[in-house]
Amino acid sequence: MAATPNGAAAPPPGQRLTAEELRAEIAQTRVELGETVQALAAKADVKARLQETADEAKAKARERIALARIEARSAVTDAPQRAQVLAKRLRESIRDNPKPYAIAAGLTVLLVVRSLWLRSRR
Repeated sequence: MAATPNGAAAPPPGQRLTAEELRAEIAQTRVELGETVQALAAKADVKARLQETADEAKAKARERIALARIEARSAVTDAPQRAQVLAKRLRESIRDNPKPYAIAAGLTVLLVVRSLWLRSRR
């Protein structure tokens, strides 16, 4: 038995479908055609699709803003503690090996004195 385009079994050659079978096949074809038309109409409705895309983008933007707010609040509340930890590490590093820091401080003082001296010569 061969299949018809809608998937129903076709009668063997030489046999005809009964009126009831034809009605059922027509009804099934109408249902499938209606679904196809609805799908095509949804795809063709550009305005609705654009609105849907815009709504999705707005929702994503709101989520990102909310997350950024939470992260910013967290950073603000954690900043003093982080600064204390970093200052403690810096103090320990200077105690362990003060030479690089002394050299950097000396060079900074020299640069400031030189820039002031150059300004005074003008």
